[in-house]
Amino acid sequence: MGMEPLDEALTEVRGLLLDGERLVRAVGAGRRRGQRPGVVRAEVRPVALKGGTRLQIVTSDGARPYTRNVALGAEAATAVDALLAEPFGNWHVETSDATVQLRVTKSGAAQVHRAASTPRAAETGAAGTGAVGTQHDRASEHLLDPGDPVFEAIGGSAAKRRQVDAFLRALDATLPVHLPEKLRVVDLGCGNAYLTFAAYRYLTDRRGADVELVGVDVREDQRLRNTGLAERLGWGDRVRFVAGTIARVHLDERPDVVLALHACDTATDEALARAVRWGAGWVLAAPCCHHDVARQLKGATGPYDALTRHAILRERFADVLTDSLRAALLRLHGYRVEVVEFVESRHTPRNLLLRARRTGAPVTEDQRAEYSGLAGAWGVTPHLERLIQRG
Repeated sequence: MGMEPLDEALTEVRGLLLDGERLVRAVGAGRRRGQRPGVVRAEVRPVALKGGTRLQIVTSDGARPYTRNVALGAEAATAVDALLAEPFGNWHVETSDATVQLRVTKSGAAQVHRAASTPRAAETGAAGTGAVGTQHDRASEHLLDPGDPVFEAIGGSAAKRRQVDAFLRALDATLPVHLPEKLRVVDLGCGNAYLTFAAYRYLTDRRGADVELVGVDVREDQRLRNTGLAERLGWGDRVRFVAGTIARVHLDERPDVVLALHACDTATDEALARAVRWGAGWVLAAPCCHHDVARQLKGATGPYDALTRHAILRERFADVLTDSLRAALLRLHGYRVEVVEFVESRHTPRNLLLRARRTGAPVTEDQRAEYSGLAGAWGVTPHLERLIQRG
């Protein structure tokens, strides 16, 4: 990855967009510092129509997409020049043999990364009318190309790429098709932040969002490390990190999206409580260890003795009960909640994900009874309940 004059880098992108034989797909998104494009996102790909191959251009104003198919040659050149004149902050271009990623820095230079295409991308591009194959194969492609420069910074082992891809698919399924004009994201308990960086890359590059992201971790050394990586990637003005506890961190503006990925024990409850108090629109939490409810179950009596007598069974059951109560509590505070598998269990046993969307729907008596009945039957008071009541 290196710095290059912006005009020269855009000239290279122009050539790739107009190469009907090699182009697979290209996306322009984000915005340059102090500038706003006329559209929030543009996607370009060749398509095979009855009249021959055309260049399909799909632009979005943030509310709805607009699609047009232009003839190769002068018409396509005019359309591409208009797109390149837009002050997009990022261009991602996939061809049959290469991937080029361009990011405009704060100084107006181009930060460019070039890599050979993955075999799957080469196969779809080799068909000549590659867009058709790309559309059909969309479900199996990586949401972030394995050659993306973000993996150079965070580390690109196969296991990490699989987890990144699983997380991004869950994030994509949670968020609406049309995102807010500015999307504020906070990652509570971000640790080394590799999923934080992946989320920023995906939301800005593939979803065309204008993202401001804050990562929170209690360790100052993590803040320094992650801040250095953000600056190395050229994202220092949009991705920042703070050192502090989840319960006390102060944000200048209410976040739209709250992430809490593998926060240990009641740290997940702290994150969910903050999300509820902020009224965040979307929440993704992948709990880690569960000790609070397991401790409360230790003295359970009656018909539950056999289930709670042995420590290993008690701990495993506490995992299920804790997340069931968390989901029920979120529903009591206006969220629609799904509990899904995060990654395959062979990669990690802590593979559940609470995926929540705020609807503001009124709470029903059945929902209240469901929660109180479950907590009362086991004689437990989840930490999340205490936190929300505390306010």
